[in-house]
Amino acid sequence: MKPTESNRRILLAVTGLTPQVVTETLYALACREESPWIPDEIHLITTATGAENARLNLLLPEGWFHRLCADYRLPTINFPVSNIHILQDAHGKVMDDIRTPEQNTLAADFIIETLRALTEDEGTELHVSIAGGRKTMGYYLGYALSLYGRPQDRLSHVLVSDPYETNREFYYPTPYDHPIHSRRGDKEVTVDARNARVELANIPFVHLRTGLPERLRKGQSSFSQVVSTANRGLEAPLLVLKLATRQAWADDELMNLGSTEFVVLYWLAERLRQGDAITDWSRPEVMADYLGAAMRVFNNSTSAEYVRLESALDWRKTSAIKTAKYFEPHKSRINSTFEDALGKTAAARYAITRVRQNDVAQYSLPLDASQIKIV
Repeated sequence: MKPTESNRRILLAVTGLTPQVVTETLYALACREESPWIPDEIHLITTATGAENARLNLLLPEGWFHRLCADYRLPTINFPVSNIHILQDAHGKVMDDIRTPEQNTLAADFIIETLRALTEDEGTELHVSIAGGRKTMGYYLGYALSLYGRPQDRLSHVLVSDPYETNREFYYPTPYDHPIHSRRGDKEVTVDARNARVELANIPFVHLRTGLPERLRKGQSSFSQVVSTANRGLEAPLLVLKLATRQAWADDELMNLGSTEFVVLYWLAERLRQGDAITDWSRPEVMADYLGAAMRVFNNSTSAEYVRLESALDWRKTSAIKTAKYFEPHKSRINSTFEDALGKTAAARYAITRVRQNDVAQYSLPLDASQIKIV
């Protein structure tokens, strides 16, 4: 019986000229485990030749995938030919191998996008096998799972006992006698597939998904772009503020800030550079400092944007509670913008932080003065 769980289970594997890794992995997951993990569907990433090998050896009516399901009475598993994803070049033409640096880059982009799409739905649970295909394909798939994998996802490599591991006639241990031919030195011998041992080596991986910005989790990106963004978040932060254009840059990414949010960020950054790392924005003299920053951003005190900002603050600045209610939404929008652009982990290096001193709420940027550049 198939376990009844809410998550849709997906087995994803890379294959080359040995589609046997699919049936070997499926056998280890569904037929051998004490708690069977039976996928709802199977997806492959492979080359054009690998796709044809998988179709002919696994998916024909008498193919080994269907034989395995029948031998072990597995429930229906969705594995149509359309679930075989063939590597493509920049022009959409299928790739037959990975031999050049350009093909290597294209394969990486194809693999990471395929896995990203399969993990976009939180109602899925992936088991990823890196046992087949070229070593670079397995590496890229494992790395992609580190970038996009969720707590429910797993990574493995299948282990097959000798002499079955490299035998092209072996697909899984049958529940009945099944003779296959094997080489032992310079001799050909007959062995029984029933006696093979197939096990899974579960591979731990680092979960980096929560550190990626939403735009990379939801939209198509190149492998190098995703890795570069993840790595940039591990480096020292750098906040660049351009007054003339009212633009803020963090980790070389443009932040989509409104004009008032830009003023608040610029004001806190300027105070930090002047030695006032923590700001109590309920004090009247601090409010005057904020209006001075706004005047520098908007060029003068008669601009419509400055007058609107001053008016919004004027009736609140005599009350600490009302002042807090003015700044809190802007703080939240600034921090949300950082998180949307950089991801949760990298954004924490820039987010406006609330601290309490002498039972008073105060605010600061978690940066050093050297990490702020104002143009």
